[in-house]
Amino acid sequence: MKKLLVFLLALTATFTVNAQIVTPQPSPSSKLEQKVGLTDITLEYSRPNMRERVIFGDLVPYGSIWRTGANLRTKITFSTDVSVDGQPLKAGTYAIFTKPEATSWDVYFYTDYAGGGVPQPWDETKIAAKINTPVYPMPMKIETFTMTFDDLTNDSAVLGMLWEGVYVGVKLDVPTDDMVLTSINDVMNGTPTANDYYSAAVYYLQTNKDIKQAKTWIDKAITMAGDKVAFWQLRQQSLIYAKAGDKKGAIAAAKKSLAASEKAGNADYVKMNQDSLKEWGGM
Repeated sequence: MKKLLVFLLALTATFTVNAQIVTPQPSPSSKLEQKVGLTDITLEYSRPNMRERVIFGDLVPYGSIWRTGANLRTKITFSTDVSVDGQPLKAGTYAIFTKPEATSWDVYFYTDYAGGGVPQPWDETKIAAKINTPVYPMPMKIETFTMTFDDLTNDSAVLGMLWEGVYVGVKLDVPTDDMVLTSINDVMNGTPTANDYYSAAVYYLQTNKDIKQAKTWIDKAITMAGDKVAFWQLRQQSLIYAKAGDKKGAIAAAKKSLAASEKAGNADYVKMNQDSLKEWGGM
């Protein structure tokens, strides 16, 4: 009995010693994952609040390099090579440092991303890219430091930074077109499927490439699909024909897509096809 009591007392003491009070972080961490085209971008940073303080020009002095957040260094990772405001960056991870001024910021992509705070000493040889970008005043106060991916396209995005009353953005360009064209060439030199022909044709349509080639590929896709062809595939065929200047072919494909989308009960495609047929004089 005494041994049991001693064991229980020791166990209680262990729990008491190891117990810790858990409270919210004043600058909570955040992780954003964004696909831009075929490139995966991951952003990790901490988010301090204003808390009635003056931020830029005071808490964050003008002309001084800032960690761009709080706690550990802000990190950004690219799965492919990219360019930042026209400057090339290899695939990999970088710390983001900034030097705020009243009307513009310098933004640094720094190869040493481990640790916290600004490196001491600062090593110019570790700057992979440096960009100067203008400050845009915000119509409202932003309490919490925020980073965003804005203006997404297949080929680019804008890395945004907002806090207090300012916004700054850095243009990121990704090599989507080169990657897609390489993929298309590789597949077309093999044994492409109906879906491969369809995807290549639609990509050529959307990126204003050789529309005659797109027309050849979409025809192969539709032929290979046979009676399993979908209304959205016929819709793209009609758009490709229209862009190629074949209005008769475009109308015929749109009518097939309209009938198939009506049968499927897809109101969006019904309207799109009807609008196109009216535009092309098909109804």
